[in-house]
Amino acid sequence: MAKNKNKNNNHQIHESAGSRTFDVVNVFIMLFLCVVTLYPMWYILCASFSNNAYVSAHPGTILWPHGFTAGSYMLAFTHPLLISGYANTLIVLLVSLPINMLLTIFAGYFWASKNVMLKKPFVIMIMITMFFNAGMIPNYLNVRSLGLYNSLWSLILPGALSVFDTIICRTAIEGIPHSLVESAYLDGANDLKIVFKIIMPLIKPTLAVLLLYYGVGHWNAWFNASIYIKDNDRLPIQNIMRSILIANSNLLNSAGADTDQVDMFADTIKYSTIILTTVPVLCVYPFLQKYFVKGIMVGAVKE
Repeated sequence: MAKNKNKNNNHQIHESAGSRTFDVVNVFIMLFLCVVTLYPMWYILCASFSNNAYVSAHPGTILWPHGFTAGSYMLAFTHPLLISGYANTLIVLLVSLPINMLLTIFAGYFWASKNVMLKKPFVIMIMITMFFNAGMIPNYLNVRSLGLYNSLWSLILPGALSVFDTIICRTAIEGIPHSLVESAYLDGANDLKIVFKIIMPLIKPTLAVLLLYYGVGHWNAWFNASIYIKDNDRLPIQNIMRSILIANSNLLNSAGADTDQVDMFADTIKYSTIILTTVPVLCVYPFLQKYFVKGIMVGAVKE
């Protein structure tokens, strides 16, 4: 008996030592991943508050701001083109998100409903659009023929409904007991009341995830605007940032700003613009994070 106890004790000590080793290795790996993930953002933040001459002369590692200045942020907040870019993006978000959510909920409710006439042909038509696209030129001609060219509506209406998000919404609705909907019908409720009074309160986590998907998609979108928008003062902020960062264009100078001021912050304005376009998403995400995992699991695709 004593020998068996000693063996069990040795076995437990061996397991605990291995567990501690795993924990230590796991902590080091997580710390390394945190540094790799967070340092680029920290570099951009430090560079945005640094002196432009220092950033230009020292392209390597930056651990803290050198020659602390907020001039690039002052230029970003006062420059008319950057202000109009933020305003256009906010307009697109405020108009698009209600349209996106309503269409997705209605389409998901239709898709999840039973005994609907012509349901299968409509579902097939919807699924086809998920895998096949007309292409850039037909889409451009369509937007132009509808009178949406050079208008913010060209960034709102063409992508008003996402089939992928509709599938997530449909699956979440299918998780609601059908008897609950039937009892609402017996009590005299119509489809609108069922959607707004029963369906939406029960799938709030999924709706929060879809809201995040649509919001981040609109905030980061730039390609459609580069095709459909002609005037610089109607471009969203991502296109302005792209022109500053990638195209190296004189877009800011062409907007009538002080050329000397723009040149003074030629490099740091790039980093400050990145911070200003990233912070809003980072501020919104924590409020939706608690719904994120639950919403994904509830709305996971299942057959």
